[in-house]
Parts: sequence; structure tokens; C-alpha cells
Amino acid sequence: MQTSTSFAANPFAMLIDPERVVHDVACSERLARLRSRVYRPLDKPLIAHRGAADQARFDEEVDAAELTEADLLPLDNEPADTSINA
Repeated sequence: MQTSTSFAANPFAMLIDPERVVHDVACSERLARLRSRVYRPLDKPLIAHRGAADQARFDEEVDAAELTEADLLPLDNEPADTSINA
């Protein structure tokens, strides 16, 4: 058991005996219990896409929004540092 533990803790195990590492990974109960998902580069993303009309309407809403002076102030109550440090 000491040899197996020292082998598993060896960061160079993959270089020394890659077949053993592949075998240990394939037979690992702990790794088998992990939930996994296979990602393929050509899969469609699950992100919802907005149509061009929706995007244009959103842009118009943002452009039409009236901002007050308070909206333009920094969020922290400190004055903005406008000096340039050279």
C-alpha cells in the first residue's frame, strides 16, 4: 500500500509510468462517482440569442434614457481623482 500511495502522490507519475496512471484513473471509484458532461467544440451554446429587433429596441431604450447628474456620480462617496499621475 505504501508504494501505491507514494505513486499517487508523485507529480511525475504520468512521465514515469503513463499506462499505470491511465489504469488507475479508469479503475478509480472516486472518479467514477463524479458527475461529468462531455463538451464538444461544435456543440451549440446554451445561451439564448436575442433577435436583431430586440437588440435594436433595447439600444433605443438606452439611448432615450434621461440621466441625472446624480446618475453620473461615482458609486463610492469619494470624489473622482481627475489628476494624472506621471
